[in-house]
Amino acid sequence: MKPKLTIVKVGGNIIDDDTKLEALLISFVSIAGYKILVHGGGKLATRLAEQLEIPQEMVDGRRITNAETLKIVTMVYAGWINKSIVARLNALGNLAMGITGADGGIIEAHKRVHPFIDYGFVGDVDAVNTTTIEQWLKQGLSLVVAPITQDKEGRLLNTNADTIAQSLATALSSDYSTTLIYSFDKKGVLQNLQDESSVIPTIDSTSFEALKKKETIHSGMLPKLENAFDAINAGVEKVIIGDATDLNKLVAGEAGTQIIP
Repeated sequence: MKPKLTIVKVGGNIIDDDTKLEALLISFVSIAGYKILVHGGGKLATRLAEQLEIPQEMVDGRRITNAETLKIVTMVYAGWINKSIVARLNALGNLAMGITGADGGIIEAHKRVHPFIDYGFVGDVDAVNTTTIEQWLKQGLSLVVAPITQDKEGRLLNTNADTIAQSLATALSSDYSTTLIYSFDKKGVLQNLQDESSVIPTIDSTSFEALKKKETIHSGMLPKLENAFDAINAGVEKVIIGDATDLNKLVAGEAGTQIIP
């Protein structure tokens, strides 16, 4: 029987809300088995870029990353946010280690190539070093992963946190019974963004295409769901999207939107 692994990705809006983040971290500590928390950046990187007068541009929920923006997101994501979460988990009695995809060479990526858009220093994942990750997990550490990766030449790259979570879940699913949770500030994927009770309980590939066509799903939700389907189709046991404050219910499959093949 495979050991249990839970990978939780926490969205930027939760990172920006101290009360909701605290609730998520308390719930995260209570999850049984091996655990990995992957976090995004929240609004701090954008605010800092604005203060430094560095223009920011988003395309389909993904940040265009020039050289100066890369410095900012690395400082904010891998520095302040990552270490603040680690310190809080440690204080809650859950020994945690904060890392990026570059640490231990756990995630190798390449600079994105697109026929029409120059994303700058944005990375797409090539490989995950599961051996090193498993060594850390078996030492009793919960991993807190910031969405920075590197390429073969040693250049840092800004990589979508949803993609990081999916890549880790997919790579580790052969050895672990893996649950991937995408937690954010909504109860799940909603039919109507103004109605929290309109949660879509399950989404399969057919309904996903229909929701995209109707533009019920757009912007930042697109890469989240694309990654969710990549994970479930690659053998991840369970993928659920929902409210960070309902984390224990999400892990139990009692809330949120479940992704099915």
